[in-house]
Amino acid sequence: MGKAHIFYPESSLDKTTVALLLDIDPIDMVRGARKLSGTRFSLRQYVNDRPYVASSFMSVAISKAFSTAMNGTCKTKPELVETQIPLEAKISVLSAPKGGETLIHKMFEPLGYQVKLQRHILDEQFTDWGDSKYFTLELSQTITIKELLSHLYVLIPALDNDKHYFISQNEIDKLLEKGKNWLSTHPEKEQITRRYLLNLNSLSRLALERLNEGEEKENLEKEENPEQKHRKETLHQKRLALVLEQLKQTGAEKVIDLGCGEGKLLRMLLKEKQFKKIVGMDISYDELSKAKDRLHWEELAPKQKERIELFQSALTYKDKRLEGYPKTIILTTPNREYNIMFENMKTGSMRHTDHRFEWTRKEFESWAKGVATRNNYQVKFLPVGEVEERVGAPAQMGIFTYGN
Repeated sequence: MGKAHIFYPESSLDKTTVALLLDIDPIDMVRGARKLSGTRFSLRQYVNDRPYVASSFMSVAISKAFSTAMNGTCKTKPELVETQIPLEAKISVLSAPKGGETLIHKMFEPLGYQVKLQRHILDEQFTDWGDSKYFTLELSQTITIKELLSHLYVLIPALDNDKHYFISQNEIDKLLEKGKNWLSTHPEKEQITRRYLLNLNSLSRLALERLNEGEEKENLEKEENPEQKHRKETLHQKRLALVLEQLKQTGAEKVIDLGCGEGKLLRMLLKEKQFKKIVGMDISYDELSKAKDRLHWEELAPKQKERIELFQSALTYKDKRLEGYPKTIILTTPNREYNIMFENMKTGSMRHTDHRFEWTRKEFESWAKGVATRNNYQVKFLPVGEVEERVGAPAQMGIFTYGN
């Protein structure tokens, strides 16, 4: 759609200026993959600001023209990659709709930049038309080159709130890669993420979820010793694997996951041909939306979609959609006795803020046997995770089977 030109207006021992100029071909732009016409303005694909402003075109040009610098590689002087130097960046024309000057400050200043802005009026001959959405932006900070380029790569299209190409889930990977080490802690991370992804809810939710997962993982790494970290990282996986194993042994073809959350077990069930009907239920609509995203619902083959159903409900409701499933019930819960094995847990605290209670092995077995007897079920118990002699396993499972 055009050419990128790099030249050096100034080069000396004291200062070097690198200029990146884009020459956008408006005809090639119209022929591109993403049409700009929309429904409101049929001539927009021919009459627009794309050749004149810094946009996603500029981000692509930065990533190609300065790829080694962005990736932090330098064969001749690798020691300079992580060296912070005084840098200045100037963008002659930057578009910032729905936010303007305030938004530019909120995106760049938390990253440590000194920001200088000049807003342009719509037309010098008709000053009563007022200001435009266009700015000249100057940034200065002592920073590494790769950090500056990664910030520009993400924030230019986020401010512009547009892309010159269709975006898919691959765009999430680009965002997280270029935003590594700074986006997850940015106070405007949600707004940056949504605008970068054109406010597409499904992609934005998934990107923010992955950002938050990365932040939680980093916090755990800082707080936990290696042994405790290993236990927390693998226990959930072991629990799901054991649940799946026990479900397969029942020979069941219909399964409902009560409180399915973001759908981790549902994804595992979907891979097993044994299960003809898979249902996920949760009280949280947001969690169901995450589950739908993680199942890649829009990309599922029609026969796969027929196998799975998601709906919002709770165990405290009388819901006919829950009927016909409880021949076998598999229930897992933390083992409170095991909590002393987590060195950073305070005495009397619980493993998760959502927990109302946590049972010892004896308390869980007593409750489960009582429920089974009253409702004509048999129940057996299995440990979840590695068993410690004094305190048992980290979690416990009860398997309820209807009838004698």
